[in-house]
Amino acid sequence: MGSTLRRSARWRWASLLGATALAVTAGGALACPAGAEGSNVDFATHCIPPAIAGLPPIDGTTTANISVDDTSPAVGDTVTVTYTVVTAAAGNPTDLALPADIMTPTGKVTLGGAQSGSITVAGPKKNVPVPGKGAFPSFSMTGTFTVTSPGAITLSPGDYNIHTSYILELDTPCTVTDPPAPVSETVTATSGTPANTRAISLSSASGDPGAAVTVSGSGFTPGASVTLAGRSGAAQTADTATATANAQGSFSGSLVVNDPATTGIVAYEGSAWNADRGAGPAAYVVGGTTPVPDGSQKLTTTVKAGTLSMSQAGDAGDDVALSAVDFGRGGASTGDLRTVTVKDFRGGPAGWSLTGKVTDFTGPGGRIAAGKLSWSPACATKAGSPSTCAAGSPGTVGASGATLAQTPDGTLTGGEFTVDAGLSLDVPAFTPPGAYSGVLTLTLT
Repeated sequence: MGSTLRRSARWRWASLLGATALAVTAGGALACPAGAEGSNVDFATHCIPPAIAGLPPIDGTTTANISVDDTSPAVGDTVTVTYTVVTAAAGNPTDLALPADIMTPTGKVTLGGAQSGSITVAGPKKNVPVPGKGAFPSFSMTGTFTVTSPGAITLSPGDYNIHTSYILELDTPCTVTDPPAPVSETVTATSGTPANTRAISLSSASGDPGAAVTVSGSGFTPGASVTLAGRSGAAQTADTATATANAQGSFSGSLVVNDPATTGIVAYEGSAWNADRGAGPAAYVVGGTTPVPDGSQKLTTTVKAGTLSMSQAGDAGDDVALSAVDFGRGGASTGDLRTVTVKDFRGGPAGWSLTGKVTDFTGPGGRIAAGKLSWSPACATKAGSPSTCAAGSPGTVGASGATLAQTPDGTLTGGEFTVDAGLSLDVPAFTPPGAYSGVLTLTLT
């Protein structure tokens, strides 16, 4: 009985040591996933095994690689980053074979150059069985960051941690001994098209022909000449005036409105209306001039203009789980977009457009190109809405994007709409097994 207990105890401790070794080990069995790959870099690493294992800290060298899905993003774009540990700082010191799928890695990627900070990355709980005294497969972790500054942005591998689920739940943190580690990848960000933050408000939403309305604006180019103009649907009326933006980009000007067809007022920089350099239309109604008879009272009311907004069914961060496909066969991985509700309560002449674009799908063994995702849009209009929603064309979404739904400009637009789409990801037959994820971004303008 005593010898049996001793053998059992030795087995448990050997298993713990094996799990600990896995937590700090990865050997170059797999190459980095396909994409815009950076260079393999080596850096000194200090790893601390779980205290229960009774092992001293491990100081060694990690070989790692950073890859991105886009090396030339614009400011505002989202870049997907993959951190691959090709060779970790230690090897398996035991003779025990370790089972598959017990290792979950997380880590950080350090940004430098034109943009500072760090990116949190994580990998799936996925590893092949490992023989005793054997090398371990590489593991990859993915994450994203939003480009905020133009210029060269460097990416260096940072600290990483391996959580193992084998007998016990254990963590082994590995830190860069002399941070930051060498640069593995560099992306060059362009300024892109600056976001249009211009906005206007009116002193009144209605008036008789010939009445003046005060137009106040913000977010314009400091010192710019700003045109104030009436709109009738997609056309500009003859009612115009000018104002000059101050040093803060704000202005206040007066516009006399004579045209009874005017349904909105805009303000813009340049020689002609451009949505990228203007604001509005803000709803405006030209009233009548019929005199009020003696003994009568004129009653007035105001309908306040609202906003253009979008909401999605479910909780923020909910995943859309597409159907699984078999390795060696591939094919369509399908699902449904979470229903999007668009509310256009502006009351002006402008329509709207809802577009989407998707990143590459990244996983433990590679990536599935964004161009493999397609959708079949559908759009429904709530009864009584002035506008009618039109679904986008079925087809590829991709990184450049596609239209999901839209409404046209008109004399008076608005309403409430629900937008859906069937999704289909064409997975290549021999895509490495594992969980893959991409980010679909919807933009309402």
